[in-house]
Amino acid sequence: MEVKDSNGNILADGDSVLLIKDLKVKGTTVTLKRGTVAKNIRLTSNQEEVECNVEKVRGLVLKTCFLKKA
Repeated sequence: MEVKDSNGNILADGDSVLLIKDLKVKGTTVTLKRGTVAKNIRLTSNQEEVECNVEKVRGLVLKTCFLKKA
């Protein structure tokens, strides 16, 4: 299964990605700003989602359409 970012680059476990849009995190008051780096991503069984840790939120699942490879 190939997981691709918003630009069509192939993502793999352990890659770093940048957010291309401000995102509000459900259940918290945190807003992740554009340009935030998520390091050491993990691929999930869904090719449109990755799991990652960001400085303020742990165990976050993000859609690949909002990410670009760093």
